[in-house]
Amino acid sequence: MGVQIDAWVRESLRCPVTGATLVDGTGPDQGPELWSTDPDRPLAYPVRDGIPVLLEAEARPLTAQPH
Repeated sequence: MGVQIDAWVRESLRCPVTGATLVDGTGPDQGPELWSTDPDRPLAYPVRDGIPVLLEAEARPLTAQPH
């Protein structure tokens, strides 16, 4: 299930660490996340109550590339 964000907002969202685009993902707890597409430092950001938490301190490293 993807995060419900207006298309114009989605286009503006970027990883605050690398500047890479973000795609929908699912976390280890099956909750929604936004995944950075940076090939060198892929990070996952949690989505809480429908709000992306784009803080480096809240990010977790992705061990596999998003597909």
